[in-house]
Amino acid sequence: MEYNAGEYDVAVVGAGHAGCEAALAAARLGMKTLIFSISLEAIANMPCNPHIGGSSKGHLVREIDALGGEMGKNIDKTMIQIKMLNTSKGPAVHSLRAQADRKKYQAEMKYVLEKQENLEVKQGEIVDIIVEDHKIKAIKTDIGAVYKVKAVILATGTYLKGKIFIGEYSKESGPDGVAAANKLSDCLKKLGIPLIRFKTGTPARINKRSIDFSKMEVQKGDEGIESFSFENSPKNFEQVDCYLTYTNEKTHNIIRENLHRSPLYAGMIEGTGPRYCPSIEDKVVRFSDKPRHQAFVEPVGLDTEEMYIQGMSSSLPEDVQIALYRTIPGLEHAEFTRPAYAIEYDCIDPSNLTLSLEYKGFDGLFMAGQINGTSGYEEAASQGLIAGINASRKIQGKNPLILDRTQAYIGVLIDDIVTKGTNEPYRMMTSRAEYRLLLRQDNADLRLTEIGHEIGLISDERYKKFIKKKENIEMEKKRLKDLVVKPSEEVNNLLKENGTSILLTGTKMAELLKRTELTYDKLEKIDKERPILSKQEKEEVEIQLKYEGYIKMQEEQVEKFKKLETKLLPQNINYEEIKGISLEARQKLNKFKPYSIGQASRISGISPADISVLLVFLQTRNKRKEL
Repeated sequence: MEYNAGEYDVAVVGAGHAGCEAALAAARLGMKTLIFSISLEAIANMPCNPHIGGSSKGHLVREIDALGGEMGKNIDKTMIQIKMLNTSKGPAVHSLRAQADRKKYQAEMKYVLEKQENLEVKQGEIVDIIVEDHKIKAIKTDIGAVYKVKAVILATGTYLKGKIFIGEYSKESGPDGVAAANKLSDCLKKLGIPLIRFKTGTPARINKRSIDFSKMEVQKGDEGIESFSFENSPKNFEQVDCYLTYTNEKTHNIIRENLHRSPLYAGMIEGTGPRYCPSIEDKVVRFSDKPRHQAFVEPVGLDTEEMYIQGMSSSLPEDVQIALYRTIPGLEHAEFTRPAYAIEYDCIDPSNLTLSLEYKGFDGLFMAGQINGTSGYEEAASQGLIAGINASRKIQGKNPLILDRTQAYIGVLIDDIVTKGTNEPYRMMTSRAEYRLLLRQDNADLRLTEIGHEIGLISDERYKKFIKKKENIEMEKKRLKDLVVKPSEEVNNLLKENGTSILLTGTKMAELLKRTELTYDKLEKIDKERPILSKQEKEEVEIQLKYEGYIKMQEEQVEKFKKLETKLLPQNINYEEIKGISLEARQKLNKFKPYSIGQASRISGISPADISVLLVFLQTRNKRKEL
């Protein structure tokens, strides 16, 4: 029996990393919001790796924080190890990565949701979405509760018709044994939304007492602890160690001998897996020339003996998994607490979304996370935040927030999946960002805090602190550009100590800072007038001055990019009527309905010649309007 369970503005279906950010954003923007999870114990779950951040993903977390999201704050509360990756390379690819206490991360995020004003947290499975004239009207749970809503955000993760595979064994299930959502897929199909199958996987968990760490390389955290959230000050804590070990020829032989028992190679799995995070059997087959592969042994938390074996995801039978894991140094006596498994699930073609993450043709239906064909907690959280913001803004009658490729990694991520679609689980990488020297993780607040404040997710108090930080950076840059350093014994001794040429004439302090051998802190000895700055402010001053020439070049590239992005294409154009465009281009343009010439140029199959015709068409159309 159905019953009327109330009226709300926004309903979020799924409470993983995308759902949490979506619900918090909507509630904080004044929307009466609901969030549903099949199990409340699965809120903000980490069914795969127990860490947040990493190469390019750390950028996303910093951007989420700068816009007013929660992920950065939550990992700051629950981290048990912290590292800045890629420090031997330039600042564009520096990225924070933190080991999380998995259970504490879940518990903290659940508590944040429960305390949030305007937000109700509910356990239940959504089985139907009620639509009238392509407009969202209500949702229904499996026990008949009907909630009238103005917008729905689907953040279903890997739960839609989820199916677990361990060798010849399979069962319908979401991650970690939580029930799958089997009815919502049918609802989406009835609405005319086509679904595709993707798959992902996770390694085994092993009891710490059965591991010999003396045979492994210790991976320690950084001495200088940093926070993900720009709002938090770094706090000292006792960091746990991670460990590194390797597979070998014995491991690889066991895998080769048992490939016929892998559901992936036996044809049992239909879904497409992630190219950039392959299973160990995939690695052995695809990289047969490699004598070994890395296996990182990471703690799952402080109050558990479970260890996560990163790099060893598999769908082989459990007995084969045990045998191959035990060939690895330090894991000879490994005792499994949970076997590795593959999971297959339904998702959509993200090219059917607008850049606001609203599904085309449905007023008020937004989607975020793995349902959009992406992989990773950080990618999901980024989309959840944007979907939550845009669902709220739609209800409020405001324009959507659309970040472009020059503003944020989040903009690159969403533009990629919407403009190009994806034929495999999409993972964010620094190489996907054309302007990555401008989109550094250290300056995410300088890029996005103003937007977060304008939207309403950044408080006035935080914004004032941000403005002060910005002023401090600009004032110090100007001071260093104006300050002349004259040759002296003290100055030249410092330069000699650091292996750089001495001064024969006066030079600006900013020019000295540009030398690769020198840093802002090293120059303190000869700079008696410097102001007191925070670590973040010092870092920003140094990067902006040291890489000033390269930054200026990228800013010039951005100006060219913006010219095409500002040439807007009306959504009612029938591209079949435009002469001179190729047949493939017409079909693609009618399907994608790009918002600008810039977006059109990034659609696969659209040639420079097609873009030239479009530019002429747009120019002619605009002239006619002026007459």
